[in-house]
Amino acid sequence: MTFAIHGLAVARGIAIGRAVLVTSSRLDVAHYFLQPDQVAAEIVRVRTSRNAVIEELKRLQAELPREAPPELGALLDVHVQLLQDEALVSGVKHFIVDQRYNAEWALTAQLEIIARQFSEMEDEYLRERVADLEQVVERILRHMKGVASPVSPPPPVPSRRAGDPVLSEAAAAARVLVAHDLSPADMLHFKQSVFAGFVTDVGGKTSHTAIVARSLDIPAVVGTRSASQLVRQDDWVIIDGDAGVVIVDPPPMILAEYGFRQRQGALECERLARLLHTPAITLDGEKVALLANIEQPEDAAAALKAGAAGVGLFRSEFLFMGREGRLPGEEEQYQAYCRAVEGMQGLPVTIRTVDVGADKPLDRTPKEATHLNPALGLRAIRWSLADPAMFRTQLRAILRAAAHGPVDLLFPMIGAASEIRHTLALLDHARAELDNRGAPRGEPRVGAMIEIPAAAIMVRQFLRYFDFVSIGTNDLIQYTLAIDRADEAVAHLYDPLHPAVLRLVADVIAEANAQGKGVSVCGEMAGDTAMTRLLLGLGLRSFSMHPAQILAVKQEILRTDAASQVAWARDVVAAEDPASLI
Repeated sequence: MTFAIHGLAVARGIAIGRAVLVTSSRLDVAHYFLQPDQVAAEIVRVRTSRNAVIEELKRLQAELPREAPPELGALLDVHVQLLQDEALVSGVKHFIVDQRYNAEWALTAQLEIIARQFSEMEDEYLRERVADLEQVVERILRHMKGVASPVSPPPPVPSRRAGDPVLSEAAAAARVLVAHDLSPADMLHFKQSVFAGFVTDVGGKTSHTAIVARSLDIPAVVGTRSASQLVRQDDWVIIDGDAGVVIVDPPPMILAEYGFRQRQGALECERLARLLHTPAITLDGEKVALLANIEQPEDAAAALKAGAAGVGLFRSEFLFMGREGRLPGEEEQYQAYCRAVEGMQGLPVTIRTVDVGADKPLDRTPKEATHLNPALGLRAIRWSLADPAMFRTQLRAILRAAAHGPVDLLFPMIGAASEIRHTLALLDHARAELDNRGAPRGEPRVGAMIEIPAAAIMVRQFLRYFDFVSIGTNDLIQYTLAIDRADEAVAHLYDPLHPAVLRLVADVIAEANAQGKGVSVCGEMAGDTAMTRLLLGLGLRSFSMHPAQILAVKQEILRTDAASQVAWARDVVAAEDPASLI
């Protein structure tokens, strides 16, 4: 029986193949109280298992094939960091010693506490790291039980059955992976070429499965909720990564249609690949900078491979994650920023200062603040200004890294002139500290994120202080429309084409251009090809996006006469229903 399952489209394209089903890997956990003389041995048992899992993950990192995407190694590193996190270690010990919980119960109890903290995070990327936390705890539990990984190599290609669609030998051998969720370590059990696509019950656009799928350019649909229960082993499955739909047991007519679309997609990818070294210039000669968003230094390799002209957004908060107050020192940050700068081989790197706050696990503010709305609390630049020593440490590290190549410095969530003055005063202080000790430093351009309506409205005044601005459309949309995009009840109202949003974006671009200051868009809007012509018509000449989106956006730019889009873009912004004109 044919049926469709809907989820989130996170990696575009069409995949067709037999389902390899990985059932939910959740383990049953025993719950019992310890006798006093059992406590010490229980602590040793959980520590031994944790250390064994750390060694296993480090071994997997060391054995990564050369052709593996850098994101995979980086995600394994996230799992190692989570395993070493003091919040996990001390919390488990507390439950064993004080509550006399057995080790498995203590692990799951502490998991619930930390997972709750993650779920309250405003940043989508960090919020979805709760899945990584669950997986590392599960690996410890499996080691303690002596149970193997839930993922095993795919079954051999079965013989052709009556009624099976007639496909080429390669297509008939294709496999798609259907799972509740997958950890990066589990994904290493397969060679890159084994699976044509991924489907998971959970996850979002920044989940690890989505990140790896995009880096491999493999179609993927996540957040289907029940695919692993509805799909049977060896079912024929179509993954429509463009629409976020999974079609199970498709009839011949549907299969033929998607087979044609798949071949067309392959040809399109080949055409896009030919644009890798083509400059991004519109038909009327306007040069456009296509930059990459990265999460960590090792992502620079993927940015270069995609043809990025630089890094438009390096999210430095990755260095601060999951450390429970043990913030990275100046030298550790300096080395990380240097790896990113040197990895881009002379191309510019924009480093955003840490965008975390009272909603993040590393927060050291009073606990009573954590029940408040984290989106409106002590986060981003507000958090940095509240901890000047921490902030100057980061600024010194970035200034030192700027001596190794072109670096731009970007401040998040600026909302008032007083914040600007305070921020720039601390930057001057950091410069003076380096000069006093004779440390080499660069002189980066300084910019501000425009991600709250107040900043967009005040952009004319803000530009007196900054060399450039970067529009974070994800947060700008959320704050302008009062929509929590993680809340399913209102997520459908999250609209990048809302007239209010477009007017703010248009005003910021126009004002920056009028003052001769740099302006870029670094949110999802930058990588959406449906928005490319509009942004060009509004005067944008710098786009920053996930590396996998660069070539598709470049193709749109090469096909567009920017001057001819200006009047149309004005009409779109002025329209009551802009979507009707796109």
